[in-house]
Amino acid sequence: MSDLGIKILIVDDAKFSTTIIKKNLICGGFTHILSSDNANDALTIINQQAVDIVIADWLMPDIDGLELTRRIRQHDEANNHYTYVIMLTARDGVEALKHAFNEGIDDFVNKSAMQQQLVPRVLAGERIVNTHNRLLKDLDNLLSEKRMLEANNEKLKGQCTLDALTGLGNRNYCITKLMDHLKHSDARGGATCFLLLRIGDTEGFEQAFPPRIIGELLIGISRRLKSTVRPLDDVARIDKYTFAIVTHQPDIHTCVGDSFKRIKNIMNNRSFETSMGFQTVRLEMSLSAASLDTGLPKSDVMIRLAMQAMQHSLETRHIEHLHFAQTSA
Repeated sequence: MSDLGIKILIVDDAKFSTTIIKKNLICGGFTHILSSDNANDALTIINQQAVDIVIADWLMPDIDGLELTRRIRQHDEANNHYTYVIMLTARDGVEALKHAFNEGIDDFVNKSAMQQQLVPRVLAGERIVNTHNRLLKDLDNLLSEKRMLEANNEKLKGQCTLDALTGLGNRNYCITKLMDHLKHSDARGGATCFLLLRIGDTEGFEQAFPPRIIGELLIGISRRLKSTVRPLDDVARIDKYTFAIVTHQPDIHTCVGDSFKRIKNIMNNRSFETSMGFQTVRLEMSLSAASLDTGLPKSDVMIRLAMQAMQHSLETRHIEHLHFAQTSA
């Protein structure tokens, strides 16, 4: 049964198209429908109240549907909310639609089939966004309870595997997962890869932002990292300004900087929304790797190698890597 209380925002510069969309939604039983004829006003509405589903035209003046989607995703990161985005388009090309999905849209409806497809797509989106936001809320409640428990029991700190600020695993968690991945490589082959991402100029970072904004940025980084990596990859915050990813790769030859450049670009090329406006953060990246062919070290050796590579990354601003060899132990 549909939750007819969900809020839907229509963003289209053509009044006739907006009218048709609204009529279809009303016939589908939806009542909380907002509309805007440009992306800037739509963003103002989203800043004022949470919206569940956005139905936006791809081609609009000033800010098109893809740029609107990027800004919605930034807003979602900052507010621990997910907005389901349906793009209206007359385009049929696979490459164009693939590009749109890569930018963060959830679904699209061809304008020529809008009468038949719109309401079913919105109903499907409604189920997804309700589930997603319920999980986000549950996780936020769990984090709040976890922070309270940690504050009331200092003895648990040494055993804790959760980073209280970001909800990621902490250093203890990272070490455990790194050991698990090394055992997996030992049993089934492939390579264990340990990636570090660190804010490059920490001194300048602390001078530029007050602690509250630093906290917001660190939370934004953690959420973006978690949504960028593969489901089986493990993400942790191992110290104040350093994040780690533990991943299994089929071959150690893929454990080089170019293989993970996409992650660095996603982190650095999109700003983060904070209560001081949109801010950019420069992250440097390094990695270490090991396989049966190189020998499989203990987790502390993998971390040490990645830290050594990070020193070079901070100087070169390239993704530097070090592969384990028996002599490097």
